[in-house]
Amino acid sequence: MARKANQVFVETGTNPARFPSPLSPDAFPESGRLQRMKLLKEAGLYPYFIPSSGRVGPRVLMNGHDTIMLGSNNYLGLANHPEMIEAGMEAMRKYGTGCTGSRFLNGTLDIHNLLEEKLAAFFGKDAAVCFSTGMQANLGVISGIADRGDHIVSDEQNHASIIDGCRLSHAATHVYKHDDMESLDRVLRGLPQSGNRWIVSDGVFSMEGSVANIPDIVALARRYGARVIIDDAHGIGYMGEHGEGCCGHFDLMDRIDILTGTFSKSFASLGGFCAARGDIANHLKHHARSLIFSASMPPVMVACASTAADIIRREKHLREQVMANASYLRVGIRNMGFRTTSHPISTAIIPILLGERIQMLRFHKALLNNGLYANPVLPPASTE
Repeated sequence: MARKANQVFVETGTNPARFPSPLSPDAFPESGRLQRMKLLKEAGLYPYFIPSSGRVGPRVLMNGHDTIMLGSNNYLGLANHPEMIEAGMEAMRKYGTGCTGSRFLNGTLDIHNLLEEKLAAFFGKDAAVCFSTGMQANLGVISGIADRGDHIVSDEQNHASIIDGCRLSHAATHVYKHDDMESLDRVLRGLPQSGNRWIVSDGVFSMEGSVANIPDIVALARRYGARVIIDDAHGIGYMGEHGEGCCGHFDLMDRIDILTGTFSKSFASLGGFCAARGDIANHLKHHARSLIFSASMPPVMVACASTAADIIRREKHLREQVMANASYLRVGIRNMGFRTTSHPISTAIIPILLGERIQMLRFHKALLNNGLYANPVLPPASTE
């Protein structure tokens, strides 16, 4: 058989499988986004992948310069906490560097199970399931719980991990206007009577710092027979009575069917999790593909996340300091004449709204040149 220039053949019995050749010149046509990034590099305004060295903290070495870090998700400062470092080192000495397998097969350690038990108690749920990243938690939970014939109702500003989880599921996805409960009501009212219904929302929206209207979401879920999934990656740690996040802030944790989160922010580790009823957790352990087909969290990350949970619950002053710092910075930014968002409930996320991309990138570069790093937000992190 003649071999085409842009195909390779893999023999599988008598039927060759065809795949696009990785050497094909048009395998990766340059997108408009890549063209924009190229122009930004040529203009000296490219803002991504800036290397830093040394430990993460309030000050870092970035491009070799002492820089104040205002863009980190290290909300409680635990990335340098001596208990965290010692716990990680001890876990590595005891268990080694990795598990070399998925949780489903050979990659479950006793400390994975202990962390899940601790998380279940932390959030007042029956059980918890740990994933290798926060992204994988949402991918696995949403695609693993919603099936063909079901309906997912998603806030239009939800995180990319939620959007991709919806895409991977076989359920129909319906989008409501951001934090608009009338829009959510209309979408729910218009759904077919068949199939399970899942409302999914961020708890704290990471680009604007607003908090989802969880009381109304829960009320609408009850009215229309829906279940609720909240991803509280940016609220857990410093919100709530014990750091359990915005669901705890509203005292509605028992009305949330599935809570998802990450260890890469307040927990200063790496990984993700969900907390739910025991039957839901058991279902996800056997249906969440991102859990079954990924290597498990390394021991050092498990130990650090477990230690962080203890510190968060114990050290109330850390949570209070986060909110005090945020309030101080928010007032200072406004007093300097910058525009930011205003929400009924304050969080640790404070956007500065500049409106125009090039202006924002020039501002970001000027800040960096003067020893201050803040996150520049362009698509796909923000809305196109």
